[in-house]
Amino acid sequence: MGESVHTVTTLPAERRPGCPFDPPAELIEARQHGAISRYTHPGGKPGWMITGYDLVRSVLADPRFSSRKDLLNVVDFEIPPAPPGEFLLMDDPDHSRYRKPLVGKFTVRRMRLLTERIEQITSDCLDAMESSGPTADLVAAFAKPIPTIIICELLGVPYEDRDSFQEQIDKFMNGETSDEDLLAAYTATQDYLEKLVAAKRANPTDDVLSELTDSDLTDEELKGISLILLAAGFDTTANMLSLGTFALLQNPDQLAALRADPTLIDQAVEELLRYLSVAKSFMRTALVDVELGGQTIEAGTTVVLSYNTANRDPERYTDPHTLDIHRKQGGHLAFGHGVHLCLGQQLARVEMRIALAALIERFPTLRLAVPAEEVALRPETADIYGVKSLPVTWDVDGEDLRRGKASMAKGPTRLPS
Repeated sequence: MGESVHTVTTLPAERRPGCPFDPPAELIEARQHGAISRYTHPGGKPGWMITGYDLVRSVLADPRFSSRKDLLNVVDFEIPPAPPGEFLLMDDPDHSRYRKPLVGKFTVRRMRLLTERIEQITSDCLDAMESSGPTADLVAAFAKPIPTIIICELLGVPYEDRDSFQEQIDKFMNGETSDEDLLAAYTATQDYLEKLVAAKRANPTDDVLSELTDSDLTDEELKGISLILLAAGFDTTANMLSLGTFALLQNPDQLAALRADPTLIDQAVEELLRYLSVAKSFMRTALVDVELGGQTIEAGTTVVLSYNTANRDPERYTDPHTLDIHRKQGGHLAFGHGVHLCLGQQLARVEMRIALAALIERFPTLRLAVPAEEVALRPETADIYGVKSLPVTWDVDGEDLRRGKASMAKGPTRLPS
């Protein structure tokens, strides 16, 4: 059986021209051959690529697979353990020790309490966009500032530091930063977080980081936790907002359906999360020999879990490569699964529901300002997929814009209770 197993030969594989929302063609082909394929990591180590929904989900829930950074068997040299506090790359009990104090700070109820603040930030961004229009880069004017302001306020990053902090985090995530600049950005961020933690210990304020200082976590651990929350808190949501808008503009029937029935916003957000899967993949390492999909994953082997193909699995989703905001099939893996299920998933959902609803309500004639093929995309080497910039335009007069303003005047969009 081993000889007939499909092999994935190239990563990062490029997306097909004209298909910016689909997973790379090689990964789609791999799924057609089966849920598991042989794969050689860029460092030369043999591994496996998991592309099927059920297998990806099972690995994420299986304690026989480790998230530890130092166990990744992908290169010929020894990989150091994750720094203190960076719990995404740890197993229990270390993972739980860092995650547990955070769980109560990102509940559905607590995130819903942020509704009015998110509405205000969104409205301010749209006001600025409209006043400087009728063209804008949606990434810079809308997609980045909304999640950046929210996560910085939650963590207690001073307002005047947000732009520079966002710039440093972007260097980590864009997939195009040189090793030298990456090290410089990481060092600058660590230095900043060290000062921020010290400031919160000395003068606690009303934010999550200040609350965490009243625990047994060390300064080094608080720095690591803060880095994870800040990086994940703005980059993933920023790219979902911009790429999600791009996808809606390229699927005018879906955008029209959402305009016609704004109550579909919850379903639309979930479908965009499934369809786009901007957090493309994660890795796990087998702690023991594991039988998976008819293959033996030997202890010490690292597998790549392809979230974007799992969320496009035809055995899980009908017509999976179609964006359908009426889709009833849930359970996507955009936020992962198991003990590492994304801590900020409820925050991301609230931000997306409010921001996307307000955007399409404010600008009924919103459209791309350049041909779709000219939209600059992040490379596949980026940890989070998305667009670098999204030039858009809209009508500055006419009945459509008047309707949009009249609708906004009725009051902010509210989340269903």
